[in-house]
Amino acid sequence: MQSENPIIADFVKLMNSAAGTMAGMTREARDSARERMKETIGGLDFVSREEFDAVKAMASKAREENEALKKRLDDLEAKLAAKG
Repeated sequence: MQSENPIIADFVKLMNSAAGTMAGMTREARDSARERMKETIGGLDFVSREEFDAVKAMASKAREENEALKKRLDDLEAKLAAKG
């Protein structure tokens, strides 16, 4: 049978409370650091992946249209040169 020593019982309670407090402080510090990083990164001019992909697709389409127009212009210039 285990004897109940009040000093040991109080010490165990104190250690349990300290462990709970440390765990809470750790969570709070981690959440605070995460929030600060979000604020820091949020202030920078980053774009989302979806926005990047949309602009990339627009640029690709514009490049294709530009190439088609250049070919058409070259053909028209060749016809004009052949006539004149």
